[in-house]
Amino acid sequence: MSTVRKVLGAVLWYARELTGEAEYDRYRARHRRHHPHAPVPTRGEYERLRTLRRECEAPGRCC
Repeated sequence: MSTVRKVLGAVLWYARELTGEAEYDRYRARHRRHHPHAPVPTRGEYERLRTLRRECEAPGRCC
């Protein structure tokens, strides 16, 4: 039974890393540490901020 839990835990960890769910959890924890009195952005707000940041940092495009 212990082995099954370890395998299931590893699969769930991998799935969370693959889907980006763990990234949001790390962001929330970091945000709470650095800005304890500020409200934590929702998942949707976080995704919009991440997309905007990615677009601003994108390498030069021809179009």
